[in-house]
Amino acid sequence: MSDIQPRFRTIDGLSIRYAESPHQKPAALLLSPWPESLYAYDATWSRLAEHAHLIAVDLPGFGHSELREDLLSPSAMGEFIVRIADEFGLTKPHVVGPDIGTSAALFAAANHPGRFRSVVIGSGGALVPTDLGTPLHEWVHDEDLAPYKAMGPKDIVTIAMDAIERYELPDVVRQDYLAAYHGHRFVEQLPYVRAYPTDLRTLNGLLPAITTPVQLINGAHDPVVPVSNVEHLHSKLPNSKLDVVDAGHFVWEENADEYARIVTEWWQAN
Repeated sequence: MSDIQPRFRTIDGLSIRYAESPHQKPAALLLSPWPESLYAYDATWSRLAEHAHLIAVDLPGFGHSELREDLLSPSAMGEFIVRIADEFGLTKPHVVGPDIGTSAALFAAANHPGRFRSVVIGSGGALVPTDLGTPLHEWVHDEDLAPYKAMGPKDIVTIAMDAIERYELPDVVRQDYLAAYHGHRFVEQLPYVRAYPTDLRTLNGLLPAITTPVQLINGAHDPVVPVSNVEHLHSKLPNSKLDVVDAGHFVWEENADEYARIVTEWWQAN
């Protein structure tokens, strides 16, 4: 049984799935990684909830939230993150956005100075030219998408789940990840990461001006997004801290204890 109890809310005309912990201060907006969902926080939820009022969301087009094509880029998603915070009345929340949330959260912080109390990111592409492992490199750069269209709707998430190290997904989490994929949903999501070469170049020009405190977390042996990406961000962001954790890509699940410790200590310091 999970402590996460999802609901739906209409934001900017889209059906957005979210989950919420009991109210307390401060607030923290948790963004779903890909190809998972807000249940990615199942392993850390109870510990994070001891320190903040959690609102976890499936970003539009991901998890179980409705897709809209114009939001499928990090820069556009950054604006929607601000829209989510506005909708929930979060005046200055912490933001936690691993994986695809990394670049989106940075765009939001760059374009809305002072809007967020802090940002926790990592395990997401940041370098241009890109430095990405398999299969993300192929998803970003392959010209022919036909092989992905030919795959079964749950093949991609099954491959991802099989790559999670030293952590057995609870059945409710596994079933939620699988249920998030139907038809060509994965292929429909690809424009988000295929925008990396353009959007990350723009983002890199914004990094030195981001004053929001940023905690960077990455798995030491991440085969999908190498540590070089967070090292680059750490070198460019004026107010950042970097922790490299003993884990692969899915550090929030593979080393949940350490992830929760770093995040909650960061919140207490900011």
